[in-house]
Amino acid sequence: MAYNIHHCNPPSKPEVIDLAAIVNTIRKQKPDLVALQEVDVRTERSGNVHQAEEIAKRLGMHFFFGKAIDHQGGEYGVALLSRYPLSETVVHRLPTKAETKGEPRVLATAKVTLPDGTSLRFGSTHLDAQRDSVNRELQIREIVKIASGEPLPFLLAGDFNATPGSGTVNLLDQAFTRTCQQCAPTIPVLKPTKAIDFIAYRHPAGKFLVSSHTVVPETYASDHLPVVAVIRVQN
Repeated sequence: MAYNIHHCNPPSKPEVIDLAAIVNTIRKQKPDLVALQEVDVRTERSGNVHQAEEIAKRLGMHFFFGKAIDHQGGEYGVALLSRYPLSETVVHRLPTKAETKGEPRVLATAKVTLPDGTSLRFGSTHLDAQRDSVNRELQIREIVKIASGEPLPFLLAGDFNATPGSGTVNLLDQAFTRTCQQCAPTIPVLKPTKAIDFIAYRHPAGKFLVSSHTVVPETYASDHLPVVAVIRVQN
């Protein structure tokens, strides 16, 4: 599952934090792995709650938070949730061209060990949102570089702030396979028009098999629709 949770703030209620709505949205899908974006950790606006930890606790999942920036007395970034143990957790800083004054971005990764002993690398990212694509393309190139040195199968999910056919997604597609090719839109939540949230994988031939890819029509909890893919791991 890939889900930009908008710091648990429903867009229809600007001053409200509704963590339960995010938890319920995730719980209904019963995912094994979740990549979250726009996660607050002990910020003033979110009531000083460690959102990654609290969401994981309510779902009975393991978690890892990757800080991108300091924000309102706390931290803000991306997170991983997993039903299975996480190890070798890393926050990779992604490049930003200095003159763009772009917000710092990261890729958070962890090794996931499945019940049958299979291991894979799981990553969550949120690329630059500026109109100019220069930072997104720098960032996806860095992610591809990281993935190219990874011996384990690699599952990457997140908010790429770019649509299919863009330079950013073309670079993603050169190294990874998206779980959708004709991708349903994920923003805005009401009458969505653009697909920018994706799940993608990189693996030895035949290791992963995509059974389904779905955009979940949950329009209250966040300003993005969550994306869910069922991926079978072939032994």
